Amino acid sequence: MTMVVFTIFFGRLAKVPSDGVPYPLFSLAAIVPWTYFATAASNGSSSLVGNQHLIAKVYFPRVLVPLAAVLMPAVDLGVSFGMLVLLMAWYHVVPTAAIAALPLYVVLGVLTAFAVTLWTSALSVRYRDARYVLPFVIQIWLFVSPVAYPASMVPARWRLLYALNPMATVVEGFRSSLLGTPGPGAMAATAVVVVAVALATGVAYFRSVEGSIVDLA
Repeated sequence: MTMVVFTIFFGRLAKVPSDGVPYPLFSLAAIVPWTYFATAASNGSSSLVGNQHLIAKVYFPRVLVPLAAVLMPAVDLGVSFGMLVLLMAWYHVVPTAAIAALPLYVVLGVLTAFAVTLWTSALSVRYRDARYVLPFVIQIWLFVSPVAYPASMVPARWRLLYALNPMATVVEGFRSSLLGTPGPGAMAATAVVVVAVALATGVAYFRSVEGSIVDLA
């Protein structure tokens, strides 16, 4: 449904460029990884609060709860990817050797979702209203990521700032791996650094509140 809406409003009405590939395919190749990220981040933010009874009764590494919330949507990701493959066949688009990089972008997307989840799940325990803010953040995040448009539309003076959004690299990476569109280029290195920092600080913060999760929940 999102693909149809984007195709009508961005592809047909706004005439947004699509890097030389049919706009429905262009948008779906971005929607697949984005939907996984949005679902994983949303589920992960409430994972600790939603499992507070289990956490209180059984001891296990608490980090497994947000990790499970991030990994579960991978099933839907596989189904969506199958639909993308069918659409590629419909438009007679055959992947090139660039598809070898696809697993790297998948891993980067999963790690990005996990980094966000570490922060939001721990924050949601201390600040219950934090999880209600996340859906609005994700909606804004959608439009500052190149899902409906190519990253090449971003003015050069904003490229460095834009590269701080790791999902921009994930989305552009999916497209380039499958459709042969321009890749994320230098953005990829910045994204890796941003995700690494977010993971390290997320783990540190999660551990700092881990001992009080049961009491706070």
